[in-house]
Amino acid sequence: MSAYLEPILALPPLVAYLVISALVFGEAAIFVGFVLPGETAVVLGGVLASQHVVSIWTLAVLVVIAAVVGDSVGYEVGRRFGDPLLDLRLMRPHKGRLDGARNYLRVRGGTAVFMGRWTAFLRAVMPGLAGLSRMPYRTFLVFNALGGLVWGITFCLVGYLAGGSYHLVEKVIGRSAAAMTVLVLIVGVVVYHRRRRRPTPS
Repeated sequence: MSAYLEPILALPPLVAYLVISALVFGEAAIFVGFVLPGETAVVLGGVLASQHVVSIWTLAVLVVIAAVVGDSVGYEVGRRFGDPLLDLRLMRPHKGRLDGARNYLRVRGGTAVFMGRWTAFLRAVMPGLAGLSRMPYRTFLVFNALGGLVWGITFCLVGYLAGGSYHLVEKVIGRSAAAMTVLVLIVGVVVYHRRRRRPTPS
């Protein structure tokens, strides 16, 4: 995936800040995360910081703000247009994973918002699903802000410390994220089926 985003490494500082922030913002706000995971852009930003092209602290602040604001927009989009969006052709291939994510959100609430930040698929859809499920915005904002802060700083530092070895780091992150996504969705499906099997009170 980094091959599509590697041109970021050739950008001047101001443009790099803008592009990375836009990708992080758009990941959940307009579902860019289905195509280009924001964490890759953040890692590349960290690489630029290790080369002293950009400031690691400025990058971290912009990434955190973009992550929190983008997810808040995604929440509002889900609250207003959630059901029609789930019927879009883009979403149909992901129906099983979306059902698992919705069940996980139903069971875990705000914790699901925080944990969803760490996998590309859940990062793209969890804010919208939270809005669709009418999670109180105050609850969503707390866990969204906490997740955005920890995630943003973590991946900025990952890129900064990895430097030229970011390709290896990206592979490790990709495998870990895939494993976590599968685990989360399995938990959601299991909980969903257990709830369905419970006898309804007479």
